Amino acid sequence: MCKIFISADPELYRCRSRSLRLSGVATSIRLEKLFWQVLEEIGTRDGLSVSQLITRLYDELAEAGGDCANFSSFLRVSCGRYLALQVAGRIPADIGVPIRSLDADWVLAGEELRRPGAFAAPPQRLGMVQAGR
Repeated sequence: MCKIFISADPELYRCRSRSLRLSGVATSIRLEKLFWQVLEEIGTRDGLSVSQLITRLYDELAEAGGDCANFSSFLRVSCGRYLALQVAGRIPADIGVPIRSLDADWVLAGEELRRPGAFAAPPQRLGMVQAGR
């Protein structure tokens, strides 16, 4: 099992900081390169730079009353949710389809269908594991 994960290119987990302004305050965000790549893809879908995307996410999170104190973790979780929703078929893999064009309620309904075991193996695989295969 570990070979799948430890064979990752070390560049993907190398940290990189970016400086930007959030709500008029200069700040720095430190994330692993993999997350910066996912954020870049998300932004590209809607014609936004990574800085513009992060600013929009921060503003919308603050407006919704979300916890902005651990914003770097929020960005990591956002990247994970984006990828999981793509795998689930709720966000098209075609990056030419803007996120803003999607029906958010429909996309999120797919996420709700996967709870509480959102990261569990599909039932057919789970049966094989339980049977000791």
